[in-house]
Amino acid sequence: MTVRHGLGSYPVYVEPGALGRLGPLAGAHAGGRQLALVTDSTVGPLLGTYRGGTGPWHASGSGRAELPAFVAELVVPAGEASKNRAQWSALSDQLLDRGFGRDTALVALGGGVVGDLTGFVAATYLRGIPHLQVPTTLLAMLDASVGGKTGVDTPHGKNLIGAFHPPVAVVADPLVLRTLPEREYRAGLAEAVKHGLIADASYFTWLGASAEAITRRDETTLATLVRRSVEIKAAVVGEDERENGRRAILNAGHTVAHAVEHASGYALAHGEAVALGLVAECRLAETMGIGRPGLAAEVGELLGRLGLPVRLERPLPQDRVLAAMAADKKNRAARVRFALARDVGIMFPGEHWTVAAEEQSIASALRGLAAGSSE
Repeated sequence: MTVRHGLGSYPVYVEPGALGRLGPLAGAHAGGRQLALVTDSTVGPLLGTYRGGTGPWHASGSGRAELPAFVAELVVPAGEASKNRAQWSALSDQLLDRGFGRDTALVALGGGVVGDLTGFVAATYLRGIPHLQVPTTLLAMLDASVGGKTGVDTPHGKNLIGAFHPPVAVVADPLVLRTLPEREYRAGLAEAVKHGLIADASYFTWLGASAEAITRRDETTLATLVRRSVEIKAAVVGEDERENGRRAILNAGHTVAHAVEHASGYALAHGEAVALGLVAECRLAETMGIGRPGLAAEVGELLGRLGLPVRLERPLPQDRVLAAMAADKKNRAARVRFALARDVGIMFPGEHWTVAAEEQSIASALRGLAAGSSE
């Protein structure tokens, strides 16, 4: 598939066994530059096993993988806590210490944290060098690696420091999801539900019909899921690269999600927070007379079938959640704004595809996330 942006385009390869062709693909898309790998402490050892010709990532009968000869392999601690300015600085300094110039390209091998962090380093190192995304989580494959957003978190909230810096290619191999922990795998499915909600009712329906195959990680079904989600995101991003208009619909569920993540001290996985955010924001749309009655229940039912939460197990201080929302990037004139759905597959255009909500309505939607709530 091809993702178009203001300066050109880049391919997204979704193919079981594609990791085994990373060497030729990187050579083709990095313009002959030397390659530096950025990965994390969980994925790094799995790559070592794969490089040795064994391990669960290998496609049956595929032979030895053709991997690049990396001039450096930089490893960050696994987890959201690494997505910060200190790690951005540390990675940049390591590249500078080794004298890497503009003839270098970075390869991000990992989940969304590694992808966002590596992309931000690439965007700022020597005023910009190329990077390739090689996502190893479902969330990164179908969402985070596509679209060119890079960045880091701050104490004020998620992704508040960053840049738009598209990769030169994305290589998504569904076989690497074999080693993804169950919680992380299910968390990634929230973005697939979001894609159906914002742009494709038939895809939303297919997710429900395929829930059993998806939850057992059927590789054919999984490849279809990743491809369709990438198609949806690529279409939206190609129309509005820098989020000046319709790209805002990709933030459906995320105003609440980022605030809930922040208020929980990131105890919730991002996809779990997105699931909660989708339910709360659909309920908000209904309260405001924008969303079809019953929309939140329908979205929650699908999320539940895919093993995602629709209620908070433990209550979060509402004032902290509301305070975190005040820092959201979509806000205008100090008012919290949301990308809200009218119905499955139909978003409310509003002002630049977002709409401001009153604090009372937001608070009501948040109360609906409480365990045992009937709202």
